[in-house]
Amino acid sequence: MPFAPKVLSDEDLKALGLGPKDIVEAISKAIRDKAAGRLITTPKSVIQPGDGRYMMSTLATGEGPDVTVVKAVTVCPDNPARGLPSITGAIMVLDAHTGECLALMDAEWITGVRTAGLSAVAAGPLADPQSKVMSFVGCGVQARSHLELFAGLYPLKEIRLSGRGQANIDALCEMAEGLGLTAKVCETPDQALDGADIVVSSITITYSGAPFLDARLMKPGALAIVTDAAKPWMRETFDAFETVVVDDREQEENMPDPVVPPAQIAADLTELLDKGITLGQGPRAFMFRGIAAGDYALAARLWMACGGRPS
Repeated sequence: MPFAPKVLSDEDLKALGLGPKDIVEAISKAIRDKAAGRLITTPKSVIQPGDGRYMMSTLATGEGPDVTVVKAVTVCPDNPARGLPSITGAIMVLDAHTGECLALMDAEWITGVRTAGLSAVAAGPLADPQSKVMSFVGCGVQARSHLELFAGLYPLKEIRLSGRGQANIDALCEMAEGLGLTAKVCETPDQALDGADIVVSSITITYSGAPFLDARLMKPGALAIVTDAAKPWMRETFDAFETVVVDDREQEENMPDPVVPPAQIAADLTELLDKGITLGQGPRAFMFRGIAAGDYALAARLWMACGGRPS
């Protein structure tokens, strides 16, 4: 008799209770498994139809559990006006040996959490462990996901916000205050960068305006987490970053518009976890697009957490 796949909504996935340390541990393990050949992934695929939508897919297969994870997601900037989330899509969990579909999962929550999780994995060696001030340029889903995760990992006291959507700004302020943090709305993006320990930029990836963030404003030792293909950053200021890490060197070098020149990449996540890097006193940056290992890590962990059938 065929095995009926489980259907898991975002609310079902949240209810499984993965905490910040669980998320970082799962993603770190997947990255190390990839380096050891226990996880096989393909580079992220991207389609931009030209009307503001951004479509992407990832594919990975691994051991422990032996599952294949396929994710397809579309970012639709007009969705909020339709009463829909801006990030929509689905994740399939398949038996790696038979191809049998074991689960169908909503992709919005996992996408937000895995992005923040990748940031946290990089921040472990790159950020000041005593970081107290975290700034957000862009205050939507990714800002909220990063705040929720990082508040459980760092002794944050204050967040600073710079964004355009008042509803998102209000939601992020309310979330921060619920976590016992002070929230300050900045009059200019420059104020968000000045003096912050960690800066997360997460504006819409289809942003077509002029870049406005100056890396030279980052204080020594601060970490910029760049989730938006560096759309808001003035690339001529990237020399201010003493250390730049990407999620996957090969994937980044083969993108049609790399976020940073290959020569400036100090390491990718695999190299960072495997070999480590020597850090100077200057500001650092983690610039990334998302990798299949992150989606695999969380989907596989959640599949097992909900009582999934071991392969």
